[in-house]
Amino acid sequence: MPYRGRFAPSPTGPLHAGSLVAALASWLDARAHGGTWLVRIEDVDTPRCIPGADRLILDQLAACGLVSDEPVVWQSQRDTLYQAALDRLIAQGAAYPCACSRQDIERALLVSGAPRERHHAAVYPGTCRPENGGLQGRSPRAWRLRVPDAARVDWTDSRLGPQSQDVARDVGDFILRRADGLWAYQLAVVVDDAAQGITHVVRGEDLADNTPRQILLQRALGLPTPLYRHTPLVLGNNGEKLSKQNGAQALDLSDPLAALNAAARVLGLPARAGTVGAVDEALRDWTADWAALTARAPRP
Repeated sequence: MPYRGRFAPSPTGPLHAGSLVAALASWLDARAHGGTWLVRIEDVDTPRCIPGADRLILDQLAACGLVSDEPVVWQSQRDTLYQAALDRLIAQGAAYPCACSRQDIERALLVSGAPRERHHAAVYPGTCRPENGGLQGRSPRAWRLRVPDAARVDWTDSRLGPQSQDVARDVGDFILRRADGLWAYQLAVVVDDAAQGITHVVRGEDLADNTPRQILLQRALGLPTPLYRHTPLVLGNNGEKLSKQNGAQALDLSDPLAALNAAARVLGLPARAGTVGAVDEALRDWTADWAALTARAPRP
C-alpha cells in the first residue's frame, strides 16, 4: 500500500521542543518513503483544548516547512465515526457499559487484594462485566472494551524492536467512551488512522504503551494495523518528559532552522548550517539522512 503517515497534536497549547521532534520524524519518514503526510488535530478531549491553539500549531508547523499534504482533520468533527465503531463493538459483544467511579475501582482492588501500584493506572477488575452481574441496577457512566483473557500483544517497533504486553493483566478492560460523554483517545485514534488509511505511525516514545491497546481495538474492529516507530523523548530539567503539563515553553520560531536543528539532533541527525531561510534545503538533506538511518530498522 502507498505510504501514509500523520502527525496528530492535541491543541492544549503551542508546539514545544518535544512535539517538534515527533512532527519532524513523522514528516521525514513520509518523505523518505515517497509517501503522504497528514496533520490531524486531536481535540476530542475538549476541556483540555485551548481556543486558537489548533491554528497556532498549524502556523508553527508551516514556519518549519511541515505542511499537511491533504486537508487537516479535526477529531471534534468525527463523532459519527466513533459512535459507529462503538455500536459495532457493542453488537458483537466486545464492549459493555460500566457504572464504576474511580473510587469504586480502588475499593474493588483493595477488597481483591490487588491494590493499585503507585504511579500506575488502576487495572480495571471487571466489576461491570455481564458475567459479574453487569450494572446491577446502576446507571452506566462509561463504555469499556472487553479485553480477552488471552490478550498478550506482540509487536515490533521499528526503533525499539520487539515489544510485548499482556493487556488483560496490565491494563484490563479499558475505556472507549468516558463518563463525561467524551470519546477516549484509544478509540478515536484507531478509528481515525483506519479512516485516513494510515500505514505508518511515527510518534513519541511516551505513547508506545498505548500501542497494544490500539492493536487489540484494530483486531476487534477488523481494521489494519499500521507499522509503528516511537521517537526519543525530550526531557525537561526535572528529568521527566518535556510536556505542556510540566512547563514546556512554546517553540521559539524566530529562527525555524535553529528549532529544527535541535529536533534533528534528538533524532540522531546532523545539524544543518544555513541562513534563516534555509529550511527547505535542510529538510531535503535530512530526508536522505533519515532514509539511511531507518534502513537499519528492526522489521516486524
